[in-house]
Amino acid sequence: MRAAFVFGSLGLAVSCFAQKHPLLHAGPMVGYAEMTEVAIWVQTTQSARVQIAYRQPGGSATLSKPVLATEEGDHIALVKITGLPFGKVFEYDLLIDGQPVKRDYPMTFKTQPHWRWTTGNNPPEFSFAFGSCAYINDTPFDRPGRPYGGAYEIFGSITAKKPDFFLWLGDNDYYREPDWLTESAMRYRMRTGRSLPEMQPMLASMANYAIWDDHDFGPNDSDRSFRLKDQALKVFTDYFPGVQYGTRETPGVFSRFEWIDVEFFMLDDRYYRAPNNYPKGPDKVMFDKRQIQWLKDSLANSKAAFKIICNGNQMINENRYECFAQFPDEREDLFNWIVSARIDGVLFLTGDRHATELLKRRWSGASYDFFEYTSSPMCSGVASQSDPEPYRVEGTYVDKERNFGTIKVSGPRGSRVLTLYCYDKDGQEMWKREIAQKDLQAP
Repeated sequence: MRAAFVFGSLGLAVSCFAQKHPLLHAGPMVGYAEMTEVAIWVQTTQSARVQIAYRQPGGSATLSKPVLATEEGDHIALVKITGLPFGKVFEYDLLIDGQPVKRDYPMTFKTQPHWRWTTGNNPPEFSFAFGSCAYINDTPFDRPGRPYGGAYEIFGSITAKKPDFFLWLGDNDYYREPDWLTESAMRYRMRTGRSLPEMQPMLASMANYAIWDDHDFGPNDSDRSFRLKDQALKVFTDYFPGVQYGTRETPGVFSRFEWIDVEFFMLDDRYYRAPNNYPKGPDKVMFDKRQIQWLKDSLANSKAAFKIICNGNQMINENRYECFAQFPDEREDLFNWIVSARIDGVLFLTGDRHATELLKRRWSGASYDFFEYTSSPMCSGVASQSDPEPYRVEGTYVDKERNFGTIKVSGPRGSRVLTLYCYDKDGQEMWKREIAQKDLQAP
């Protein structure tokens, strides 16, 4: 449908955010973005009809089909815009009940390019941002004393880097004690955190992909015994829409998606997780056999230059905290398989630790080093001291500072390079490292 529509200014500073609109609770947020389809998430304050007016810069606007946000659906509307051209940037605006809802920050989305058979066949350069641990204060529910959350300006700093998309690496909000008792209370927590004003420009201007960890799944250190894990899964997938989560036989928040020549394998470290104090042995698992088989199949199937495995907990380290090392049988099986199957280009991205570091480890029998970039926290409390870690890359440990990461993917086909950055809450660079494609190749 074509419609005459006046777009708001797209040139204002990203630190601005619009005054609250009576019909808009949170969003719009760009969910997934594929070559011909993009999903826009919106949450209203009451039952209402939601539409998106979108156009390429300088072009005429197209109005999406209306989607009804209802009380039964938590007043969430997911607008799927289909039939889009490849590799294009779009400006968009939001309409609720047919009326424009003006925002004073840029609202844009982009489709992925169809690059593989173009002249030269070289993949385009792109970048993405990521982080974990975003505690949003809510005084009636919080513990007394100094607020645990803060530095919300970090979302403006992320937006200013203009990444193509953002990876939420778990603890994307924090259920408090009253929250994990009922689904309605979980929804209150997600609804409250999602409406943070400082977050809105970031949500509106880039695609968002997510996994969970314990605090946005259930209680601290929660696992497969959590009584409301099915309700938690429904809430999470309502707030972070994806093309597909889990499989028909195996529910969960695990998924895979591609961006240019990089593939992301998003893992679920909670739904099937054995309790941390469960006796060690083959039944003590973080992911369970079916999810591990899905990951092995997906890695073997992938033709991506880099295969980035994303998880809430750390993967290759050895310490006393929650991490894959506490599930030794499952970790040995997966890592030995990656080595024996000669899977190229593996990099791990993780969160959880309230400190940031780059780890480097040569697994037994491997022909290249495993790297793991742990990024944490964005808005939560920070680690107060450095713990010893034999695999830490010197100069990459960040504690006492809220921070986020980005990765730029560049270079010609066959010689791609990952440039890893760590930034503080104000967007100032804290460290930078490069990993070349040739450094992650099996013989």
